[in-house]
Amino acid sequence: MAVPHSVPFPSGGTWFDTLHKTFDDVPVQANNDNAIPTSDFLEAAESLTTLFDVLVRDRQLATPAQSETLQSLVINELKTKKHTAAEGLLWLVRALDFTSQGIRSNLQNPSDELSASFRTAYGNTLKPHHSFMVKPIFSAAMSATPYRKDFYAKLGGDQAKVDEAAGKWLEALEKQVSILKQFQAKKEAKW
Repeated sequence: MAVPHSVPFPSGGTWFDTLHKTFDDVPVQANNDNAIPTSDFLEAAESLTTLFDVLVRDRQLATPAQSETLQSLVINELKTKKHTAAEGLLWLVRALDFTSQGIRSNLQNPSDELSASFRTAYGNTLKPHHSFMVKPIFSAAMSATPYRKDFYAKLGGDQAKVDEAAGKWLEALEKQVSILKQFQAKKEAKW
C-alpha cells in the first residue's frame, strides 16, 4: 500500500499555510450574537487531522525502515533524543481511547444519552491529562453532544446493522488502543 506523503510546506511557510481552511478563516458574526458559520467551522476542524501527519507521518516518511510499526517508530525516534512523533501518538491514542470508551459505554447502556457516556469516558481518559483551564471546556462540550437517537440515525437507517458494524469497528479500535497504551506504558516508550 502506498504511503501518502505529507503536504510540503511552501518555501518560507508553515504547516498552517497548507491548510484548506483554518480557524482564522472562520468568521465570527459579531452582529449576530457571535454566530459561527457551520460549514466554515467544520472545514477548519477537519484540517486538524493533518496535524497528525506533521507529528507522526513525517517521522515515518523520514525513516521508513525504522518506522514500519508504530512501536518501532517511537523507539527509534526516542533513540535520537526527540519525541515529536511519540508525543503526537500519545495524544492520538488518548483521543481514540476517549472516543472508543464513550461509544462502548453508549452501546452497552442503550438508555444513556451520548453526553453521559462521553462524560464518563472523559473522566477515564483525557481529564487526568488536562489542566484546570481545559477541564471546564470539555465538560461544556459534553453537553453539546447530539441526542442518542439523532446520532445513531446518522450512522444508518437499520439500527441492527449500525450496531453490528459499530461493534466490529469498536472491537478493532479497542484492541489497537489497548496494545498502544500497553506499549506507551513501557520504559522504552517514555521520554
